[in-house]
Amino acid sequence: MKNGLNPPFEGACLCGAVQVCVAALPFLTLACHCRGCQKFSASAFSLTTMFPSESFSVTGAMITGGLKTHGRAHYFCKSCLNFIYSQIEGADHRINLRTSVLHEAAVFEPFVEVMTDEKMPWAEVPVSHSFSQSPASLDELQSLMAAYAARYHPHL
Repeated sequence: MKNGLNPPFEGACLCGAVQVCVAALPFLTLACHCRGCQKFSASAFSLTTMFPSESFSVTGAMITGGLKTHGRAHYFCKSCLNFIYSQIEGADHRINLRTSVLHEAAVFEPFVEVMTDEKMPWAEVPVSHSFSQSPASLDELQSLMAAYAARYHPHL
């Protein structure tokens, strides 16, 4: 995330039926190159901005769908089926918001890329950290969040 932009961050799905608002700075931004995200986003990768759950509010009718991965729920607009966010079981303190639904999406540049083993050979994402799969542990993920905060939120 580029310096200088402060919460709240607002956004909407493609049709506008689902509105989101986040009242905190992000924990982390990332690009995922897994085949599932490629298919979800109809692109070479998906963009995610991780926020504290308690700072996130959403209005509008949503459904769960997508990959039926154990411990992971994906939420979509019921009307236009735009992918809005995901929640991971055991990580209830954070949500993974699809960056593209934010009105100021362009400022949330990815800091990390994951699943590069499945990356399209021509896809280039300028990131600070790259993983062939995912961070190996919760400690490694927390270290990435700390590095992100130090870079983009040094005043905190």
